[in-house]
Amino acid sequence: MRILLVGAGGVGTAITKIAARRGFFDHMVVADYDAAKAESAVAAVADPRFSAVAVDASDRLAVTALLLEQRCDVLMNATDPRFVLPLFDAALAAGAHYLDMAMSLSKPHASRPYEECGVKLGDDQFARGEAWAESGRMALVGMGVEPGLADVFARYAADELFDEIEEIGIRDGSNITVEGYEFAPSFSIWTTIEECLNPPVIYEKDRGWFTTEPFSEPEVFDFPDGIGPVECVNVEHEEVLLVPRWVDTGRVTFKYGLGADFISKLKTLHALGLDRTEPVSVGTATVSPRDVVAACLPDPAGLGALMHGKTCAGTWVKGVKDGAPREVYLYHVVDNQWSMREYGSQAVVWQTAVNPVVALELLAGGAWTGTGILGPEALAPKPFLDLLVEYGSPWGLREEEV
Repeated sequence: MRILLVGAGGVGTAITKIAARRGFFDHMVVADYDAAKAESAVAAVADPRFSAVAVDASDRLAVTALLLEQRCDVLMNATDPRFVLPLFDAALAAGAHYLDMAMSLSKPHASRPYEECGVKLGDDQFARGEAWAESGRMALVGMGVEPGLADVFARYAADELFDEIEEIGIRDGSNITVEGYEFAPSFSIWTTIEECLNPPVIYEKDRGWFTTEPFSEPEVFDFPDGIGPVECVNVEHEEVLLVPRWVDTGRVTFKYGLGADFISKLKTLHALGLDRTEPVSVGTATVSPRDVVAACLPDPAGLGALMHGKTCAGTWVKGVKDGAPREVYLYHVVDNQWSMREYGSQAVVWQTAVNPVVALELLAGGAWTGTGILGPEALAPKPFLDLLVEYGSPWGLREEEV
C-alpha cells in the first residue's frame, strides 16, 4: 500500500510516528501546504518509507495529480474540515481510497437553526455516494477517535453486547491541564469552535435528526481511570449523523466535557464575532477572525510537555440483553505522560491519530473491505479493537448500574 497523507500538523505528525512502527505499507508521502512541516514530520521518523512534498489541500487538481504521480492507493486526510471536499473529490478522481477524521461542514437552518437541520455534517460527501459506489473504491469517513473509535464501539455493542439498543451517547472528557496557560486548547481551536458553536444535532428514531441550542442538556458523567466526574454538554459531532445509518437505535447524542470556563470563552468569541470564518478587512489586509484567534493561541501539537492528565473517548449504550436492562460504557483512555514518553505526541492528537493508522492496516490486510462511502460502524468492529490492543493502546468496558 502507498499512502498520501495530507496534513502534517499535530495529528498528521503523530500518524507518521505510529505508522513508522508498522510494516503494512510500502511508502507514505507526507504532504502539507507548508513544505517545512512535511519535511519535519518525515525527519522525525527517519524511515526511508516516508517522503515529503508540498501541496495545497484546497487545490483538487494538484492533489489528484500528486496521487497519480506517486501511485498512491489511498489518501489519508489529516487537515481540518475546510479541506474535506477537495481532498475527497481528488481521491475519487484519482481512483484512490479515502479516509478522513472529520466530515464536510454543516450549515445551520436559515430560519430555525436550533430546531431543524440545515446542511448536516457529511451531507455534501454522502451526496456523492453513487459516484463512490460506482468507483469500486472506499471512502471511509469519520475514522479518528470521535468520530471513529466511538463509532466502532457502537457497532461492537450492537453486535456483541445487546439484543436491542435504546440509546447511544458519545461521551468525551478529560482532566488535562496545560501548565502556564489560562486558555490553551489541546486540539485545533478552528475545529473546536466549529463543533461547539454550531447547533448540536440529536437523532431520535421517530423524529430523525433535529437540532438544539449549543451547550444544552448538561449532565455530569463519571469518566474512568481516575478522570472522574465532568460536566458534559451537547455539541455538534459526526457520530450522531453516522451511527443511525448502520446501527438500529432509538436515540443518539454527543456530549463533550468542556467545563464552564471553556464554554464562557467560546461564548465570548461568538459574541465578539471572532468565531466567523468570512474574511474582514483590517487596514490593507483581509483576514478571517477565526484564523486570527487560531494564530494567537499556542499550537496544540507543541503543548505536550506542558500537559498533564488523561483524555477519555467513549460510547455509552443503553438497551436490553437477554430480557434484562443493560448499560455499558466502552472507552479508550490515553495518559499524556505515556504518549509523550512513547511517541513524543500529546495525548489528544495521539488518540486521534492511532485510529486511522489501525484502519489503514486493516484495509491493507483485507480485514476491512467495501466500496462506496462508509462510516466506521459499517465494518466489523472486532478486528479493529483487537489490532488497537496490539498497538499497545487497550480499550475498556464498564458495566453501569441500571
